[in-house]
Amino acid sequence: MDRLSAHQSNGAPSPPPTPACSGRQLGVKTDTTGLFSGSTHTNGDSEASFIESPDSDFPPTPRRSPKQQPQDFPRSNPVSHQIPTEGIHDHQAGGPRARANGKVRSYVADQDRQEFPRISRPVELIQAAYDVVVIGSGYGGGVAASRMARTGSSVCVLERGREKWPGEYPTGAADAFKELHTSGTFAPGSLDGIPVQTGDPTGMYHLVFGKGQNAVVGNGLGGTSLMNANVFMEADKGTLAMKAWPPEIRNKVDSLDKYYGKVEKVLEPAEYPDDWPELPKAKLLKKQAQYMGYGDKWRKVKQTTRFQNGPNSCGVEMSASALTGQDATGVNDGSKTTTLVTYLADAWNWGAELFCECEVRYIEKAKDEQGNDDGYLVYFAWHGRNRGHFKANLHGDLMWVRARKAIFLGAGALATPEILLRSKAMGLEMSNLVGQNMSGNGDILAFGYNTNEMVNGIGRAYPSPYNPIGPCITSVIDCRHNLENPLDGFVIEEGSVPHALAHFLQAMLDLMPGSEEPKNLTVLDKAHSALARYGSRFLGPYFQKGAIARTQIYLIMSHDSNQAMLTLQDDKPVLEFLGVGRSDHVKKLNNLLAQATEAVGGTFVKNPFDTMLGNQQVTVHPIGGACMARDNTGRTGVTNHVGEVFTGLGSETHDGLIITDAAVIPTALGANPFATIAALAERSVEAYCQRQGLQISDEGNGILDLFGEPQHKPKQHLPQRTVSKIEAVEEGYSLGYATRAIQMAKELCSSGMGFTEVMSGFIHHDPNMNTDERSTYELAYRTAKSRCESARFFLSVQAFDTLRTLSHAQHRAMLTGTFVCPAIPGSPFMVRRGEFNLFIIDDKAPGTRNLTYDFDMTGVDGRRLHFHGYKVVDSSVALNPLQFWRSTSTLYVTVSEHVDGMCSNLDDENAWRRGKVLAKGIMNIQPKDFLSEIMTMTPTGSNLLKKVVSAASFLTFFTRKSLSLFMAPLTPLEYPSMLPTGYINNTPPTKSYAIYADDGVCTRLHMWEPTHYPDNDEKNVKNLFMVPGAAVDHHIFALPTIRYNAVNYFRRAGYRVFVTVHRIGQLMVAENSWTTYDARLDIKACMQYIREHFSKEKIYTIAHCMGSVALSTGMLDGTIPTDWFLGVSCSQVFMNPIWQTMNLIKATTGPYDKIYKALAGNWFSCSTSRDDSYVQQALNQLLRLYPQPRKEICNNAACHRTSLVFGRCWNHSNLNEATHRQIDRFFGGVNMKLLHLLMKQGAEGHVMTNEPLCRRLDTPENIQRLKGIPFLLFVGRDQAVLSPEATERTYEILCDTFGTNDTSYKRRVVPGYGHLDVWMGRNAWKDVYPFVREEVDRVCRGETYKFVEPNDEFKEMVDSGELLY
Repeated sequence: MDRLSAHQSNGAPSPPPTPACSGRQLGVKTDTTGLFSGSTHTNGDSEASFIESPDSDFPPTPRRSPKQQPQDFPRSNPVSHQIPTEGIHDHQAGGPRARANGKVRSYVADQDRQEFPRISRPVELIQAAYDVVVIGSGYGGGVAASRMARTGSSVCVLERGREKWPGEYPTGAADAFKELHTSGTFAPGSLDGIPVQTGDPTGMYHLVFGKGQNAVVGNGLGGTSLMNANVFMEADKGTLAMKAWPPEIRNKVDSLDKYYGKVEKVLEPAEYPDDWPELPKAKLLKKQAQYMGYGDKWRKVKQTTRFQNGPNSCGVEMSASALTGQDATGVNDGSKTTTLVTYLADAWNWGAELFCECEVRYIEKAKDEQGNDDGYLVYFAWHGRNRGHFKANLHGDLMWVRARKAIFLGAGALATPEILLRSKAMGLEMSNLVGQNMSGNGDILAFGYNTNEMVNGIGRAYPSPYNPIGPCITSVIDCRHNLENPLDGFVIEEGSVPHALAHFLQAMLDLMPGSEEPKNLTVLDKAHSALARYGSRFLGPYFQKGAIARTQIYLIMSHDSNQAMLTLQDDKPVLEFLGVGRSDHVKKLNNLLAQATEAVGGTFVKNPFDTMLGNQQVTVHPIGGACMARDNTGRTGVTNHVGEVFTGLGSETHDGLIITDAAVIPTALGANPFATIAALAERSVEAYCQRQGLQISDEGNGILDLFGEPQHKPKQHLPQRTVSKIEAVEEGYSLGYATRAIQMAKELCSSGMGFTEVMSGFIHHDPNMNTDERSTYELAYRTAKSRCESARFFLSVQAFDTLRTLSHAQHRAMLTGTFVCPAIPGSPFMVRRGEFNLFIIDDKAPGTRNLTYDFDMTGVDGRRLHFHGYKVVDSSVALNPLQFWRSTSTLYVTVSEHVDGMCSNLDDENAWRRGKVLAKGIMNIQPKDFLSEIMTMTPTGSNLLKKVVSAASFLTFFTRKSLSLFMAPLTPLEYPSMLPTGYINNTPPTKSYAIYADDGVCTRLHMWEPTHYPDNDEKNVKNLFMVPGAAVDHHIFALPTIRYNAVNYFRRAGYRVFVTVHRIGQLMVAENSWTTYDARLDIKACMQYIREHFSKEKIYTIAHCMGSVALSTGMLDGTIPTDWFLGVSCSQVFMNPIWQTMNLIKATTGPYDKIYKALAGNWFSCSTSRDDSYVQQALNQLLRLYPQPRKEICNNAACHRTSLVFGRCWNHSNLNEATHRQIDRFFGGVNMKLLHLLMKQGAEGHVMTNEPLCRRLDTPENIQRLKGIPFLLFVGRDQAVLSPEATERTYEILCDTFGTNDTSYKRRVVPGYGHLDVWMGRNAWKDVYPFVREEVDRVCRGETYKFVEPNDEFKEMVDSGELLY
């Protein structure tokens, strides 16, 4: 005996080799040419030749040499033979490795980087349509994805589970339990059963309870291949010849050999090497086979476990097995050849897009605009972003994707029938046999407990170099061949239990009733057995001489009765595995195992499900449920021989609806089924491609850089319709932007933040409701509610880079989900890559922050609409928790038609206004949904610290912005800015003039020429004179911070506009103690200049506030000739100033003007700064307490000072942010002499001369001077400066004095407006200017004149909705 043999004979293998190579292996190439071709192939010691005929759609079967027939097995003394030559990295040793390499991060070059490949994409990047949609990612789905991607088709793979790579799979019980999901009906014994639903639906391990038999399946990118036992075993020819199969297979039992060969080329199965350590469990099974008389039936089995390092057939680097026995929970050493590292990696490399946590619910036919079939819609529930917390919405508000040409169902034998049953219930016609003829593949699980032999069948989280467990299954007793009745065939395999179940196994085997202990044991044998049991109990399952370490695990595959079925009850799948056992057959097999166990001194323990739940089995190989028909009609099956789903009972099939998983297998195989599943999938995909004229590329991959980009892209799909082409371009732009954002965050290792939100309400479908006003939304809401026009969205918000989101002005995040509103045609709608903005500044209203939702959405009919919604958080929430909740939970919604390029500029907040309005309404967050929303808040990041920082940053930002609004009266004051911002409509005068009054004071007059002429005749131009109030200038009429100001408005109406800036306005001379009475001289001088240089005709005059008071003094005392006036429009007041309540209190309760003059001087400036005098700073702080309605609270220091001296001059909601932020630029100040006179005039209710006489001017004699002049008096209803009584009293005096027989005198109250906002308000262009212009037109141009709107930029803005705030 040589040294190596001696070493191994002592139970210890050769010294542990070094760890396998890992990393990206960039730039390394390997020859995989021919991998996907039908060329002759030789695999290892196999001499199988696979020869295809070019003359047939389904070529003849591969030919095997006689020594390769399945019934011929290696003998106990194998002869020397040729082996494959050394490949890339093969020189690196494999096998058992040290503890430190147990969880090898096989795909990371730097072991300090906690990073794994991610070939799946975020659902945020899903497209609206693909050529092919593959459901599931196991063997059937993986084959379909790979092959269809290689045709150049665009492929979408939807997988219910998550993406996990070696190094991420659970090892301990706690980790594994987190991945356990249970569902179905728990029905022990003869009980009817109770529904069970626990755990994470996307968990890796799915235990399905059923009546009669239970099933264990896997979720995850790779499906059950992540946790199977890797056994590659072809179905025996006797089984394939059974009548249950379609004639194309049962009459040509060799027809699958070609496809087995294709699968073998990809998965590269191999037997456990002879030169590796001998495995005790395989050695014991071989001994037991001899005891049972099946010594010639024992053999090593081919398995998809790697025993060498290097790239696999698809170019993915892999490692040799560490022999941990962890296959059933996922092997972390990188040696398991799953579909993830083969078919799916290949599909990714060829441009397929894979999406995880997507549970497909049902399928329906898609229709084009003419109502013809246009592919399929695949509806799925997205479990990502913690959406599962909304249990009522998860399966109700489904997302969807369109398959243009084909769907391949590879979701597994349980999920595929469930999808089909639900699809059938939703109207998709198919055979009535869906869910019938299911099988558990005759699986039987049992244990040979506490034998006399070392078994070492308990998996380890880390490798044990001196006690290797091995792969889960390495040998088999194959009793399937040369039988008269194929149903008598079976296989017995040894196995291993993963580390996560080790301690559970100990308790179960000790306590399990019904165990069959060996007979005729001596006292010494019983003592040894007892010591072994207690050794395991006290020293754990890995005690080498303990009972657990000496326990053999059996797994039998045989034939059951195929009488199980799956149905839907309350939309949940219910399994009924009736007649599982072929009870006599099961008893025979159990007796066989009992004899084999007794022969090695062990206790036979049946399947725990059978013992504990009463006559039940557990299967890991469910098959059937959508079986191939034995006569190719829907009367005997669900699909034809290539998996195409029948449309009913006949032979007609749905075009492109194909099943490629175990659901099509019509009978138990009596063997591990995945090789057959994959072979049938290869066959079905090939048949589809041949019918469609598609060529599957056989080009090989180099070594794949799984952290890089795919080497291939699908062929671009160009729609024939122009509209569809535009949509495709826009989707490409959207997808590109989102991809770049995600990629940038990934490259920068940025941390993110996300949450999911459900809002519901009522939206009324009415194109006529097109104004952006709260009253319109409320009316639409009430109307929709009365008509039951409900609406709901289920959206996930994700910021991939929290710091970037919070620092950006738009605070932008991405929206993905669904919107449902049955009143809008096309509902439900899919939302992809929408925009969410968190607490962005509302340019339309000062001191307001909005939470906005902007997204294009696509209906099931292909129609694209746009959704715009915003929550308004303004000063009304100050110190009011209930109002804060209302504001942050109320969404004002507008649904409009999509306009090309609408969302091309993400910074354009008004893009949504370009589309024609279709519907409006209001949506709210319900308290229970808000609690669920909080539960979904999840930070993302590469490590715990980054996640903590991300969550803290987000919550800090949210809290800070919330408190700045909630605690508005106490927040830091906002001081004037150094530079102007938001000047979107600079309106400089055409000419400006220096005007000298009779007393020599110099003021200004600005003139704007008209931009349009009535009837295109320059002679129709009229002069219009406008007088601003105190402390302001021409900017109140030519305001640069609103899109459409008064000067714009009247110029385009054919008026030459003149605006005076008088001595009490915003001029330096205003500090020289001038008053309203003095300012009359400036008004006279301006009018005189206009008459002298432009026209002697009478002039129509518009005057505001104290400018109007100054005008009245000049007209009443005769300083300004009244025959110069064609008419007058007075804003807020004319000759009877009467203060509103707060101003009246200030004017009558104390000499505040004198106090201020004593402390701070004669001038009060409306502007201030942080460096102002201590007196002014103290005043700024005191003004926080100035009484204001809650909705008018702000923290603008200049606004506070303006309110102090004049009263609140506006409703804040009417100003935009730019105007309010720079109010100091439009207000100057007031001298104390003027202020004192204003206080006196407003208190007494009439205009007067200067002190000391203060002579009243509104005497009957003076009023007679106004005879014949038409007056329009208007006032804001929410006026806080002057009382509405001011205009009312003047109106009554004029009417009483001159009569009301004509229309010379008019008075109007403007609802929703205050004082100066009638000119400076963002919506004054539609609420105020028109009725003023109508009066001006009437007086200047006659009663019959009708204004014609000119075609210019302003009309374009009005028509497009840009100005409809």
